[in-house]
Formats: sequence, C-alpha cells, structure tokens
Amino acid sequence: MSWLLLGGAVVSEVVSTLALRVASGGRRSWYALVIVGYALAFALLSGSLQAGMPLGVAYGVWAAAGIVLTALLSRPLFREALTPVMMGGMGLIVAGVLLIELGGAH
Repeated sequence: MSWLLLGGAVVSEVVSTLALRVASGGRRSWYALVIVGYALAFALLSGSLQAGMPLGVAYGVWAAAGIVLTALLSRPLFREALTPVMMGGMGLIVAGVLLIELGGAH
C-alpha cells in the first residue's frame, strides 16, 4: 500500500509541476491545479510514510521519479532541451536512489 500511495504522490507532483509551467506562461487559472496537486502530493507522501515506508526511501524515490518524469514530459509538452548529458544525470539520480533503497534493505 505504501508504494501505491507513493506512486500517487509522484504522479500528483509531476502533474502539478507541469501545470506550474503552464500557469507561469500566463494561464493563471492553472495555479488552482498547482495548489491542489501539490497538497495532494504531500498528503499521499505522508500516507506512504504512515504505511511504514522509510523516509529516505520515500523521499528519494519521490524526488528522483519527479525529476526524471518532469524532464522527460517537458520535452514533448514544452519543447525543452533534453541532452545526452541531462539523460546521464537522470541515470545517475536513479542509480543513487536504487543504491539507497538496496542499502536500506535488511
């Protein structure tokens, strides 16, 4: 259950961040989605912690997945850059989170 809640937190955070990009471009009504989405993301993250997920794992996965998904989706949605160096950085972020998760397993 904690992983399902965390997945929902990631999706909510990514949608909110993408909506923030739209809102900052002049479509102010999108700020409502930003506020609701971030509130939902934190509530779901809190739920995953209450369900027993360790904070380091939850936050690491949430942050890494958010960074990677936001960057990948920003390319087709907003025509933002996605260079090989950026892709390598995202790979390092994912590898680091995996190492944290594997290091925490008992």
